[in-house]
Amino acid sequence: MSATTLPAPAPDRPRRPRRRVPVGVLVPAAVVLLALAWALVPGLFAPGSPTATVAPSLQAPSAEHWFGTDATGRDVFTRVVHGASHSILGAVVAVLVGFVAGTLTGVLAGSLGGAVDDVLMRLVDVLLAVPGLLLSLSVVILLGFGTTNAAVAVGVTSIAVFARLARAEVVRVRVSEYVEAAYGSGGTFGAVLRRHVLPNSLTPVVALAALQLGSAVLQISTLGFLGYGAPPPTPEWGLLIAEGRNYVATAWWLTVLPGVVVVAVVLATNRLSQSIRGSVA
Repeated sequence: MSATTLPAPAPDRPRRPRRRVPVGVLVPAAVVLLALAWALVPGLFAPGSPTATVAPSLQAPSAEHWFGTDATGRDVFTRVVHGASHSILGAVVAVLVGFVAGTLTGVLAGSLGGAVDDVLMRLVDVLLAVPGLLLSLSVVILLGFGTTNAAVAVGVTSIAVFARLARAEVVRVRVSEYVEAAYGSGGTFGAVLRRHVLPNSLTPVVALAALQLGSAVLQISTLGFLGYGAPPPTPEWGLLIAEGRNYVATAWWLTVLPGVVVVAVVLATNRLSQSIRGSVA
């Protein structure tokens, strides 16, 4: 009587280690999400009116008024929260303007080449030769004051950066072997560009957009501080800092606390951009 052989047990599959999200990414992500929530639903975090007088003027930060009150008795925290809808959404508009116009310019220059590449990139060089603040001020003067016009002006200053990066990535991908194989198998220019070139060249451009969001917040706040943004009493972050500069010695919270919010949002977006670029590298 022959003994039956049992099948050997299957070897255990090695478990993949769980990737933990570092705290250095979670904290900036939480800051950016909070700022976006302020911009989208400010009444949820500060239900009061940002222009209403609610307390005596120049009260220091307290449990009732977290950021204190300004020279007319308005709650500074309420104004900062409602100001996010102007500063953050304005920065999003600026990034979209630069991303769409710059990426389209870079893709056309990198994919067509020749005279088109030379003409478009010389225009990009002209934009790079002009300081960003001076260019944005010139555009604002042409378009008029206001948050939307300031956002468009900031977006114009970022077109050159997006265009150069998009062109470099398209040129790198265009000479790869799988793109040449796609052409060799009968692919048309538009099909190869849509299926192969763009999906493999726009990831760094998206990472740049995250970095430019923080830069746009800073530039829009700078224009507001200089008086080229939203008119008072609009609660825009740069304007809030400008209104409190005359009270730095007696009411430090009018400039310091809104400034801390701006710095926190800019640093958080920069950190997220670095993590995105590191993940795709």
